[in-house]
Amino acid sequence: MTARIIDGRAFAAGILAEVATETAALAAMGIVPGLAVVLVGEDAASQVYVRNKARRTKEAGMASFEYRLPEDTAETALLALVAELNDDPAVHGILVQLPLPGHIDTARVLDAVSPDKDVDGFHVINAGRLAAGLPGLVPCTPLGCLLMLKAELGDLSGARAVVLGRSNIVGKPMAALLLRESCTVTIAHSRTRNFPDECRRADILVAAVGQPELVRGDWIKPGATVLDVGINRVATEGNNTRLVGDVAFAEALTVAGRITPVPGGVGPMTIACLLRNTLTAARRSAR
Repeated sequence: MTARIIDGRAFAAGILAEVATETAALAAMGIVPGLAVVLVGEDAASQVYVRNKARRTKEAGMASFEYRLPEDTAETALLALVAELNDDPAVHGILVQLPLPGHIDTARVLDAVSPDKDVDGFHVINAGRLAAGLPGLVPCTPLGCLLMLKAELGDLSGARAVVLGRSNIVGKPMAALLLRESCTVTIAHSRTRNFPDECRRADILVAAVGQPELVRGDWIKPGATVLDVGINRVATEGNNTRLVGDVAFAEALTVAGRITPVPGGVGPMTIACLLRNTLTAARRSAR
């Protein structure tokens, strides 16, 4: 058996096309969704992410606002900028690019973003609304995973889902979304006993632990759907590097029923869902 490879790039392109169409309709009513991205420091990967987000935002017909601040920006100055963006009616979504420099309290900054403009879905109010099963802005990567799962599998009710990792960014919100779909959900983490056995029970396995190729082929239940959220850069011959996920892809390919590759799987869905959230925030502001 060879697993069906889930094409995240194609799926994300479909979402972006829908967002662009709906953005144009909203703009015709006089509301142009606006996304503000704040980058502090010179982190190379973050600069690439910010550049890609700005390009996709403009392609979707949205207004893009970029704020690039020096590494030594004071926390008070960053909080003042966030407050200004909270009050700006042209800005419907605010994203503070992580990681922030060590002298800045990340939790304090994220909680300063208005929950109504928190398109990353990291604010404690949005996290609480998700946990309570109430509508709110949902973290982009878990939302992208859920959209792909529902497109591939349809009704998820009753499926046994195992989420590897308990971060506030992926693991916990992913588990909450799956629970909302009436899955039976287990979160496995670094202290979990018999980690491979937990994986083998999963009809749906979401790997988000940040450890290159941790999940081996014989950890996977035959026919299971595997979403690999991990993005790890590993060394290869000749001082080169390559990207791999948290799942040993070649091994898993012969066992799983469906699987996302790295790159080209979950990754493209993150920006697509960011713009989807921005559109949602803009619509709500018009009520």
